Amino acid sequence: MTEDQEKKCKTIIHSHAAAAAAGNAVPVPGLGVATDIVTMTSMAMSLCAVFGGNLSEETAKALSIIAIKNTMLKQPIKTMTKELSKLIPFLGQVVAPSVSVVMLEAAGWTLAQDLERKFSEQEYLSSALQLDQQ
Repeated sequence: MTEDQEKKCKTIIHSHAAAAAAGNAVPVPGLGVATDIVTMTSMAMSLCAVFGGNLSEETAKALSIIAIKNTMLKQPIKTMTKELSKLIPFLGQVVAPSVSVVMLEAAGWTLAQDLERKFSEQEYLSSALQLDQQ
């Protein structure tokens, strides 16, 4: 990942994590997961563009669900804490957004690294095919 790509990814991931935090401040259990999926879908599409790719909304949504699922499986205590904290007035409005930011940051960087790897391999294969045709 180039320095410019990393800078763009950082901006995209941080801004989307902040948006998810705002959505997770609403004290309704389950709403945070929906907010996270919508935010991750938008993040996936933006990150893909950084590496010169293009994703349909459906593909981005599928990647987002997989990324969030993997993050939740790696951090089940944080996921449970995030959703259960919403049942406690005021505390949930602080805990849930904080946990959401951490989870989306982790999922975002994992997704960025996967997309970078995917598109660099495709670029390599395209240039190899072009050289082979010459």
